[in-house]
Amino acid sequence: MAKFTTKPNELSKINLIPPQTEWMDTPVEIKEHMFCHPAKIKDLETVGFPNAREWKPTEEDWKLPDNWERTILEGMQSLLKKYRSFSLFMDICVRCGACADKCHFFIGSGDPKNMPVLRAELMRSVYRGNFTLAGKILKKISGARDLTVNVLKEWWYYFYQCTECRRCSVFCPYGIDQAEITMMGRELLNLLGLNIGWIAGPVAACYMKGNHLGLEPHTIKSSIDLFVDDIETITGIKITPSFNRKGAEILFVTPSGDLFANPGTYTAMGYLMLFHELGLDYTWSTYASEGGNFGFFTTNEMAKRLNSKIYAEAKRLGVKWILGGECGHMWRVLSQYMDTWNGPADFLEVPVSPITGTKFENTRATKMVHISEFTADLIKNGKLKLDKSRNDHLKVTFHDSCNTSRGMGLLEEPRYVLKNVCNHFYEMPENTIREKTFCCGSGTGLNASENMELRMRGGFPRANAVKHVHDKHGVNMLANICAIDRATLSASMDYWVPGVAVAGTTELVANALVMKGEIERTLDIRLEPLPGKEASEEVN
Repeated sequence: MAKFTTKPNELSKINLIPPQTEWMDTPVEIKEHMFCHPAKIKDLETVGFPNAREWKPTEEDWKLPDNWERTILEGMQSLLKKYRSFSLFMDICVRCGACADKCHFFIGSGDPKNMPVLRAELMRSVYRGNFTLAGKILKKISGARDLTVNVLKEWWYYFYQCTECRRCSVFCPYGIDQAEITMMGRELLNLLGLNIGWIAGPVAACYMKGNHLGLEPHTIKSSIDLFVDDIETITGIKITPSFNRKGAEILFVTPSGDLFANPGTYTAMGYLMLFHELGLDYTWSTYASEGGNFGFFTTNEMAKRLNSKIYAEAKRLGVKWILGGECGHMWRVLSQYMDTWNGPADFLEVPVSPITGTKFENTRATKMVHISEFTADLIKNGKLKLDKSRNDHLKVTFHDSCNTSRGMGLLEEPRYVLKNVCNHFYEMPENTIREKTFCCGSGTGLNASENMELRMRGGFPRANAVKHVHDKHGVNMLANICAIDRATLSASMDYWVPGVAVAGTTELVANALVMKGEIERTLDIRLEPLPGKEASEEVN
């Protein structure tokens, strides 16, 4: 695949003129830079996914298994019986179009099949043709069609142009959740081995090693040791983390991206500094070393299998409750699925902050507290000494991650934290934040390198809102509470809004945190001079 070289001023010229033909008569055109590479055979075989093989989306023959149509239709019948929501969503849409212009992929591409209502029709039309009397009799007149190879290719192409962000569902008068339809579509495609590499790879790695990146226990410890060295350089304080320690009060679980690459590593440094300052009785696990869950983008059963490791490790170590780091889909899974899949966690206690005494009643089911909730409670109760001026070189805005906002309702806590650690905080336009937030454009396993046009088109609406506050207020930092957002928005900002960096909220907390016994701080967490300390750093 050739390198993506299209310039922003060219990509922003979006053609909204629909095709001359009706959507059923407009064949799918699989375009370069708009799709991810297929899954590798070894990754599918590792987790027992069916029909592993070599195939290429750009080739005519996808090497589909025999009787693939029956496999899909029987799979659809099974899902319709298993999930009432899926059955309901196949029937109740009136095609009002309220969702049409709400999808960031439609806004960024102008492709009608990226309107949520039409993307759902790709599957709904096959449902009508095979599972409704009207569809069987009236066929195309009733909006029904047969399941053909071209229809299957259309499914694959467009169900992997949806990040399951659920923005469309906020505006749907019937509450149809397009994410659920995409999830069912991907689950059916998975039956034919039509998965993508940047989902199947992390799933296999997490299944075998406990985290998406396949990090071994000694690698995890080595990474954190490097963070500890940098923290000592910045603060003069030597931190000694705890690993796999039985009897700790708290198990800390965070996405593995925080251990591997910038800017997530700065967020991990923030965790370490905060916990040390509090004297928190916690431990990391090098086995349940992943909060995220890419299984959620394949099948519900795989998501359940990967999620179970968190409770299994909490039970093995004998902790009282679980504290979780900054991750988007980690928290949607935990808030909406974990108790049903792997609960009840009756071997754990309802979390109580050992620092403030606050009982987190909202976590009674899962026994897991989000780091933003935990930190906001600390600040509210005056348990942290903070110097906001250390972030004065930053003009900050906040990106609501789709899964923590729409999927979890975590809206005010991170804002409360940011306003207490930064003097310069600015909100993006109201219709682009909180429940109406735009997606990063690369979630649900789409954050690969080969589909860069898709990523930049999907990230365009969010970037446009950032550009607004960048131009109006000079915003130069986009804070968030999601590991995938930190990874994908960095590329999106570089492309659409150069000069705006991306950070986890806990990184900015660490900058402002005044630790007991620290040396004079001249560097921020990125080892760059703090405001007003440039001269002293030059002397050193």
